[in-house]
Amino acid sequence: MKTILLSVKLLLITVTFSFAQNSYNLYPANWWIGMKYNKLQIMIHGTDVGTHTGFTTNYPGVTITKVNKFKNPAYVILDVTIAPTAKPGTVGIRSKKGTAAVNFEFNLQSRRPGRGLAYANGATSQDLMYLIMPDRFSNGDPSNDRVAGMKDQTLRRDTVFNRHGGDLKGIENHLDYLQDLGVTALWLNPVIENDMPNRTEHGYAFTNHYRVDRRLGGDEAYKRLINAAHAKGFKIIQDAVYNHVGIEHVLFRDQPDSTWFHRWPSFTQTNYKDQILFDPYAAAVDKKIMLDGWFVTSMPDWDHSNPFVANFLIQHAIWTVEEYGIDGWRIDTYAYNDLQFMNRCNQALYTEYPNISIFGETWVHGVPNQSYFCENNYNIPYKSNMQATTDFQTLFYGIQPALTQPFGWTEGVNKLYTTTAQDFVYKNPMRQVIFLDNHDLPRFYSVLNEDTAKYKVAFSWLMTFRGIPQMYYGNEILMTGLTSPNDGYVRQDFPGGWEGDAANKFTAAGRTAKENSIFNYIKKFANFRKTSSAIKTGKMMQFYPIDGVYVYFRYDEKQTIMCIMNTNDKAVTIDLSRFAERMKGFQVAHDIAAGQQFQLEKTITLMPMYNLVLELK
Repeated sequence: MKTILLSVKLLLITVTFSFAQNSYNLYPANWWIGMKYNKLQIMIHGTDVGTHTGFTTNYPGVTITKVNKFKNPAYVILDVTIAPTAKPGTVGIRSKKGTAAVNFEFNLQSRRPGRGLAYANGATSQDLMYLIMPDRFSNGDPSNDRVAGMKDQTLRRDTVFNRHGGDLKGIENHLDYLQDLGVTALWLNPVIENDMPNRTEHGYAFTNHYRVDRRLGGDEAYKRLINAAHAKGFKIIQDAVYNHVGIEHVLFRDQPDSTWFHRWPSFTQTNYKDQILFDPYAAAVDKKIMLDGWFVTSMPDWDHSNPFVANFLIQHAIWTVEEYGIDGWRIDTYAYNDLQFMNRCNQALYTEYPNISIFGETWVHGVPNQSYFCENNYNIPYKSNMQATTDFQTLFYGIQPALTQPFGWTEGVNKLYTTTAQDFVYKNPMRQVIFLDNHDLPRFYSVLNEDTAKYKVAFSWLMTFRGIPQMYYGNEILMTGLTSPNDGYVRQDFPGGWEGDAANKFTAAGRTAKENSIFNYIKKFANFRKTSSAIKTGKMMQFYPIDGVYVYFRYDEKQTIMCIMNTNDKAVTIDLSRFAERMKGFQVAHDIAAGQQFQLEKTITLMPMYNLVLELK
């Protein structure tokens, strides 16, 4: 998500009004009848539109209540109310440019069918989420690899810095593969247009909120993918970026006035210190730099205190759910946003779509830090209404040290136990999104020095622990990569996604024996959890680790799952009487990975570096 351009200091301190166009654009250009959010701000952008007078509409049920003008005459924003009595149709809006009449068209539509059934259902602990970077997964339509007129014309698969041509059609083509694996929800890195000069493969520098990137296939390809995914039972999670835009965004290149972005005398980068936001001793200047500082010079930082900015972003969020039919949001760089604005934005989505899910990226260090940004049990002045976060704590201070550190009183798997014990701070820890890696982190197989035994432990944990498990594309075929020298090395192409690839890892025949072993291991657990009530919605009980062995249970009235994690490099025999609280009455165990049943005895012997997952009967 990090892109760097230099020599833009002048743009940081000066508003320029050099943008010229011969037509008018409306943002948004359509809305829906019957929405709870029925008071809109329609932005009109075009040459001298701010000098127009007499904005009116005669459309029944639609009222222009206020006309907002700005220093830049290329903008006007209309406050519009849509009454419950309004009908679908084309709303004509008229203004006068001098004595000449100018007409604008705004479309009112019926709402998307199937609300509550076909979309906005949200990812839950019953799902297995699969994160895809579209440019690097599969090229289903080579005709959109380059789009005439767009700034980035690179197309080189031999470098991690350029576009590779993956697209939404490529994802659609492999839905059956993902369904077979056991995936139920897809989270895509941003699909919104990034018309930047370079490093546009990641998608985190928006340049037009109301357009899906044409190199991914555009709006129609996105709609086709979502419809096809929903037809197969998948949910779609869209990546949102509220903190910043790309420097080529029209609202930065041709700003309405100087209040839309945070401004500094010279480039000021955020200090990345999330602690400042809840530190009772924090200095105001530190907080300002944390929230108002930019990420990089190529990503201008929105000023959410501007009500027009806030409304623009909130409206776009609602518009996206209704226009495309997505099921939930992952919010990028959550801690750097104005948090009161985020509460307002989240609530607008909850009000319109009660079942939608929202989780935010909180790349922070410490359970208190992370829990501050989501629904928690603290009695503090700021209370977040975001449901959950990306759970970096169970990764950095949980499963990763469990598999890479020797066991000790506070080391190794004890870190996983201790971190989990702090779940009391969350309103609902089952909403936390747990993961092993993503597009910004070293691939976990590389973190484990390509140790497949440890990798299996990690995945059996991911599939049975509390929360919503998230895979990263290629986990199932042992893709490797480190973030050094840059994050492009953890965003390599999925082999077989391009015509002419040497191997097609989407098929068993194209995978090596080791890759098929891991693929089938993950597939077995992923499909088992689909039918496991204890794992999907049950409670959790853990026992503190002894001698490198950690035991936790997932259970409900129908089912009990016992997980015995041996993090030692040697076999260990343990006494089961310690776990009688949860094992009482059970006589038989079914080994999920091996597919075998055996009688429970007083002791059990564990293989080295193994997580034995048992269904007790």
